[in-house]
Amino acid sequence: MPVVQLADGELNYRLEGPEGAPVLLLSNSLGTDLHMWDAQMPAFSEHFRVLRYDTRGHGHSLVSDGCYSIEDNGRDVLALLDALDIAKVHFCGLSMGGLIGQWLAINAGERLDRLVLCNTAAQIASPDVWNPRIATVLRDGQAAMQALRDASIARWFTGGFAAAEPGKVEPLVAMLAQTSPQGYAANCAAVRDADFREQLGAIRAPTLIIAGSADPVTTVSDGAFMAERIDGAQLLELKAAHLSNVEAEERFTQAVLAFLEA
Repeated sequence: MPVVQLADGELNYRLEGPEGAPVLLLSNSLGTDLHMWDAQMPAFSEHFRVLRYDTRGHGHSLVSDGCYSIEDNGRDVLALLDALDIAKVHFCGLSMGGLIGQWLAINAGERLDRLVLCNTAAQIASPDVWNPRIATVLRDGQAAMQALRDASIARWFTGGFAAAEPGKVEPLVAMLAQTSPQGYAANCAAVRDADFREQLGAIRAPTLIIAGSADPVTTVSDGAFMAERIDGAQLLELKAAHLSNVEAEERFTQAVLAFLEA
């Protein structure tokens, strides 16, 4: 698998699709890896040069010491683009990936063409949610990741979808169970500390916001908050919980393609 060498380790990535096509960068959610986008790849790679990567602390990318920040993760993206000599991309990120997209749009807007923020918020939950989770994961290690795997089924998918589509649910929650506890906890801290509520007005990229009607983590109200503060942003509500690209696969894929090719 190709990697980019960062100052403190390797960032795993895949670059697929026709050479010369516009580049679409996909950023994974907390507890998943670049394979969370597998369902979108056949359609996306027909139209775009698709760049996927494992966020620091996930998949086959580096697990560095200490807490991370969304800025750290955003600068990893910039380093990846620089290493691959890519000047500008469309960006699509889900949950934590959406936070990374917000940071990039606010701080490095010249590197983005169009922006898709999926199942995310300008601030996700509160320290009261994140701090106990961080403490538990650091204390119990892989056992805690297995417990999170079981609990996340109800957050990531509606009950009906989870019961009807175990073949789609299992690979996603397996990613969480296999995530480095250290890397997961460090990224929980990054999500905990991210707050872009007062900076959204600085985003100039054309923006599509996707929210899940049954998402208990980042709600439709969170999506509407962002849409009201990002000039010209569009808000799309899908019938899904947190991983709308999996649960509402066809509509999600069609909506993103239509927006990016507008």
